[in-house]
Amino acid sequence: MTARRRSIEVPGLHHGGAPIPQASLVGSLLVSSGISGMDPETGEIALDAARQVELVFANMRALLTAAGGTLDDVAKCTFFVRDRAIRSEIDSHWILAFPSPESRPARHTLVQQLSDPVLLQCEITANIERHAE
Repeated sequence: MTARRRSIEVPGLHHGGAPIPQASLVGSLLVSSGISGMDPETGEIALDAARQVELVFANMRALLTAAGGTLDDVAKCTFFVRDRAIRSEIDSHWILAFPSPESRPARHTLVQQLSDPVLLQCEITANIERHAE
């Protein structure tokens, strides 16, 4: 019997040794864990907000690729930020990632207490139809 749920991992990204996958794919539904501004080359969180936002979007793409999807499959992004001022950094990358106003995922940004040095995290929900059984 094949498992219906599949853990998705991305080389270089981790949750500090916790037994948590980067995402879970059930049928065509992909739900991520917290996507942070971790540099997959070093395993370290970037120290400045601009670099963390850049890495969050790069890590989102890497996660989707690992699951067999693309940014076009994303239905919703939830951003958790320490400071609402980070929204302007998110917005600039958001427009690059999702350039068409007629085809953007839903988005919610929440202020959240995050562990140092994390300034933001993102969770995504996506529908990757090619993985449906």
